[in-house]
Amino acid sequence: MTRKIRAFIAIDLPQNLKTELAQTGKRLARQLPDGSVRWVKPERMHLTLRFLGDTAVTQLPAIATQLDELAAHHAPFNLHLDKLGCFPNRKRPRVIWAGMAGNTNALLAFKQDLDERLASLGWEEEGRPYQAHLTLGRVKNSRAVSQVKWGVEMEKAGMGVTAVHLIESQLQRSGPIYTIRHTSQLKTEN
Repeated sequence: MTRKIRAFIAIDLPQNLKTELAQTGKRLARQLPDGSVRWVKPERMHLTLRFLGDTAVTQLPAIATQLDELAAHHAPFNLHLDKLGCFPNRKRPRVIWAGMAGNTNALLAFKQDLDERLASLGWEEEGRPYQAHLTLGRVKNSRAVSQVKWGVEMEKAGMGVTAVHLIESQLQRSGPIYTIRHTSQLKTEN
């Protein structure tokens, strides 16, 4: 039987963004009863490009090759924090997120090319349009969260995207443990 890992492809965040997101979560939490949201720990925050799910270890080299080839054709780009939101909406929130803005055209072009390369390896298209977001927390008490005043201050902290990662996620009681299995650097300027 082929060994499988739970995997995804993501962009890591610099510490300044993780710190700002944690502070934003704390400001939101002040409006809520304890236990209303399970907040994501800053060290686990990332910008997911594609969740792969259970992936055979034997497929990892092919995924890494596709990522390297893809990254070699895309220049680095900049993103910054934008606004807060909820999935599916603020009346019935399940996930609280921070949106990304900046050079989103470059991000979406990268994502589209990534999806095409993954399709060539047998992954099906995702059933919904991609929305660049950073998960701040998972809602446990949607009634309380639906009453939040969303005008919380959030610094528009920015980042340069220079690499993407193939990451293994091991689910534990204390939360997932992420291990970077491969890193692909975006095209360097000549």
